[in-house]
Amino acid sequence: MTHTEFVGTGETDVPPFPLPPAGVPVIANDDAALRIAAEVARQIAPGAAQRDHENRFPARELDIFSGSGLWGITVPRAYGGAAVSYRTLGQVIRLIAKADSAVAQLSQNHFATIASLVSCASPEQARDLFALVLKGYRFGNAFSERGIRHVGALKTRFQITGDTVTLNGIKHYCTGALSAHLVQIVALDEDGHSHLAIAERHAPGLNVINDWSAFGQKGTASGTVQLTDVQVPRNRVIPVWKAYRPDAPFADSAISQFIQAAIDAGLADAAIDATIDLVHTRARAWIDSGQEKASDDPYTIQMVGALKIRLNAGLALLDRAGDAIDYAVSTPSAQSVATAQIETAQAKVLTTESAMEATNRLFELAGASATDRKLNLDYLWRNARTHTLHDPVRWKYAIVGNYYLNHALPPLHAWS
Repeated sequence: MTHTEFVGTGETDVPPFPLPPAGVPVIANDDAALRIAAEVARQIAPGAAQRDHENRFPARELDIFSGSGLWGITVPRAYGGAAVSYRTLGQVIRLIAKADSAVAQLSQNHFATIASLVSCASPEQARDLFALVLKGYRFGNAFSERGIRHVGALKTRFQITGDTVTLNGIKHYCTGALSAHLVQIVALDEDGHSHLAIAERHAPGLNVINDWSAFGQKGTASGTVQLTDVQVPRNRVIPVWKAYRPDAPFADSAISQFIQAAIDAGLADAAIDATIDLVHTRARAWIDSGQEKASDDPYTIQMVGALKIRLNAGLALLDRAGDAIDYAVSTPSAQSVATAQIETAQAKVLTTESAMEATNRLFELAGASATDRKLNLDYLWRNARTHTLHDPVRWKYAIVGNYYLNHALPPLHAWS
């Protein structure tokens, strides 16, 4: 079985993917990144609904995306990358998510890891790992656990023996690990501080199980990682807890949330475009409208206008958040990081709600024929519903309200 063929889920230990081929391009600047992202989106969009219907992992599409050089665009210039702005990264992720949100989500933890290396890695660690990223290596996540009090109360610890650390444990919701070349494992030290232990995907004792069974974002294959005496060199252990120190924070939390918001924006954009197409090609005017075409129905016109207004507002906030993150990265302080978090939280609220409303309205405006299972249009709703559960928007409202009402800075962790 090749990686382009495996379908469905099960208790299958998936072998590592091949290393990237030689010659992955290094993208030079923001304009090039946006141009290439548009071309990648054009290539991977066809067949997205069918891949979901067949529960097929988008291996070819993922290779097109990472092989384009886009996965290295946030590497700092000092290490050979383009260091594109976060505004640009948000636009890149939105374009890819509009084409296939599962493929976009596979890159989320990769970009979050690059941000962690910028903020917390030593120059030697950064030089080592950024060189691999620019060659096309993909990071994949092994973070979350089950049976714990909350998402940050991890059980996985690492033991230090000489120049290596040893890890044991089970990780769930491991987006990107199946197709990664390097797996970033979150583990705690004896003081309870979080670290990223970056293991080779083929490391002995590291097994990725293809057991992702959610009804949405099927193509992420966000399954289970089993760790049995996995050895990681100490020079591949990154003290990411340092990004969340109240006295000297970095923008890592905002960056992680920002990418999630960009994915939701892409989902909303895809759903609105699908709605417009279906209104023109399948929907009928309502009997009481007095119109010949559904596209002339005044209530349909109003709803499409409302969807576009809400999405455009979310995109504007996403750009503002990207600018705030750029400033916080270049000028880190408690206030600049808090501003980036607040701007990102506001964008996250609107993009989440836009994605959910747009994927619901698609069926209302297109009519009953849009529910035909052969069309598989519900995959957009299922993807939006699944992805927007990553962290609750109700807490984004609370963070924003508490900031403006009581001048309270947001909490410093990866979900705020």
